[in-house]
Order: sequence, then C-alpha cells, then structure tokens
Amino acid sequence: MGLLIECPACRKRIGIKKGICSCGKNVRKDSGKCYWIEYYVDGSRVRERIGFSKLAAENRFREVQTAKAEKRNVRRNLNAVVTLQSIVRWYLQLDEVLQLSSFERVRVLVSHVVRLLGPRTRIGSLTPEKIRDYRKKRKKEFLTSRPGRNPSDTTINREVSAFKTMLNRGVANGIIDSNPIRFVPLLREDNVRERILNSDEFERLYDSADEHLKPVIMMAFFHPMRREEILKLTWDEVDLSGNVGMIRLSSERTKGKKQGRAIPLHPRMREILEQLRKQNRGERVFLRYGKPFNECKNSFEKAKSKAQIEDFRFHDFRHCAISNLRKAGNDYTAIMKASGHRTFSMFLRYNLVSHEELKKMKFISGKDEETQPMKERLLSLGFDPEEVLSSLLHEQVR
Repeated sequence: MGLLIECPACRKRIGIKKGICSCGKNVRKDSGKCYWIEYYVDGSRVRERIGFSKLAAENRFREVQTAKAEKRNVRRNLNAVVTLQSIVRWYLQLDEVLQLSSFERVRVLVSHVVRLLGPRTRIGSLTPEKIRDYRKKRKKEFLTSRPGRNPSDTTINREVSAFKTMLNRGVANGIIDSNPIRFVPLLREDNVRERILNSDEFERLYDSADEHLKPVIMMAFFHPMRREEILKLTWDEVDLSGNVGMIRLSSERTKGKKQGRAIPLHPRMREILEQLRKQNRGERVFLRYGKPFNECKNSFEKAKSKAQIEDFRFHDFRHCAISNLRKAGNDYTAIMKASGHRTFSMFLRYNLVSHEELKKMKFISGKDEETQPMKERLLSLGFDPEEVLSSLLHEQVR
C-alpha cells in the first residue's frame, strides 16, 4: 500500500522505492513517469492512476488514509478515471449545449484540443505545460479551410476557452473533481480591425461591383448588418411602407438567436429595394442570375481589385455602418439596438474614430467658456446669472 510508478517501457507498476523495473528500465530517472496509488478497501485492492505529479499522488494518498482512519467512505479520484474522450461525449450530449446556436463551432473547437492531447488522456494528467505544448503543435498545423495558413492566436484561444468551459461544466456536474487548467492564461490577441471606407472609396467600389453585388454592398455600407443577414434577406423582412422603411429580423436570423432587430432603411437603399421589388417576385431579396446566393467572396474580391481597395474585408462594412450612424449624430443606444450589440465595450470596437475627426476636436480656452452654457440656461429659466453666482459664493464663505 503506497505510491507506485508506471514503467514507460512495459507499463508495469512498481513501488516508488524500488526504482528499477523488472524489464531493466531505471524508472526513477525517467522524466515522464506516471504515478499511481494503491490501497485496500474492505479487503479489496484498489489502484488509482493519478498522473505525472508526485505531489498530487502524495496528496491523494493522504486523503485516502484520512478517510480510512475516520471510517469514512473512500471517494474515488474522478480526475484519475475520466478520459478526454468520455467527458467530450458527455458534454456534447447536454441539452444546454445542444441548444447553442454555435454548437457545431463548439464541437469543432473542442475536437482539435482532444485530437492533439489524445482522447485517452485522463483529466488528472492535464497540466499547464501540456496546454503550452498543444499551442506549439497547433501553430504548426495548416487550416483546412485556408491551406497554407496557420491558426491565429485568436483561433487557438477560442479552442482552449471552449475546452476550459467543458471542464468547468464537468466540475459543476460532478463528472470530474477539478479543472487542472482553470488558471491557464490565454494568449494576447491583437485582432481589432480599424479599416473603414470613406465615401470616395465606397463609390469607387460600388461602381466596380457586378450588378448583383451592388445592392448587397450598398446595404452593408449603410446598415449595421452581418453578411449572412444581408444575403439571406427575404421580402417579408422588408417594410417599404410609411415615411421610413424598415428591415425587421426575427431572433432566428440574428447572431445568438436571442433577440430580433429592427433597422431603418437609408434613402438610397430604399430606392434600390423599391426597384428590385418591381423586378423580383421571389422570396429572397438579392438574386444572382435570377437565383438566390449565399456567398459573394469571388465577386467581392473582384470588385476590390478593380477599385484598388486594399486591406478590407466584407465584415469591415459593419464598422463602416456603425461609424457612419454615429457621425450622423444618432444616439449610441439607438445604434446599438440596430446593430444588435448588447455591451458598450463591443460597440466601441466597431465605432471607429478617424484621424480627420480627431483633427476637428474642439477645446475651451478659459473659465468664461465653461460657464457660458450655464449662464444661458439660467437666463432661459428667468434667473440673473450674476445674482446666482454671488449667492453661491456667499454660501461658500459661510
């Protein structure tokens, strides 16, 4: 009864004091040795695989000894039993996970981590060092969707975050005892896009685009909508009646599928939609050769090349639309309602301030200018500003 070491060569478990396995391997000097503990419960021998930490094995053995001395049930170390394969299978069958709009994305993210760490790896053997090794291996791989390109730090962070979330859920549900990588920090990200089109660049891009793409990029430039929301827009989501036309998206058509959105139509876009309505009798608004389309990457790249627009992605149109609405003097909360941003911090990432705007920043030169708006307000209410000021000074002296 005590601590055991697993021989890396023959997988035989020997006492920690012995050191040399029957196969001749000097286990004591091996850096990758795995620790087990052995004890007896009601006359039956029990062995638990702990992992690569000797301290963890010693602590677990003390827990067992304490429980036996106090005549309590010896609770098995779940981290030493549960494998990555088994916890992933359990996690992906949870109702709350299956209901996620990003379920498929979560499944892919977690599968990458399990693939490189090994499906038979036990939770107890996970360490921060293994996560660092995973990152190094993952960075050397190539993306399936983009051959020749390696995963970015942002992509790797999303994979590790999804993996940590799965382990935390396992702890909360009693599947495992603890999350050994809970405090592993994420890589620093620098993925904030700051590219927007000015009016001249947009008009140049619009004129260079194919006919089926022109209304799409017009919609993207003036309205804070995502590409899929635009391309899959249907006529029952477009309201051209009244003084201000509206686009109304149900919660099923928005990211997160939690809340619908209403987006007012720009006058130029409304004219285009009225023309398209006369020509198009189908369900979808935007058609290519009379048929709906869900992707416009090739035609968009072609238009950019023809217009000589560089370092611009389709999703950057969302930055353009939000920044343009802010420049027009709209209230921030109204813009967030139209764009679907639920947090002000995320809204600020899309609301970009150009250098031209910074150059127009105004300053005050003295105290007189600071008090001028207050004086005007007092006069409008029928008070004498000088009298109010003198009475305030009198109260301060008292």
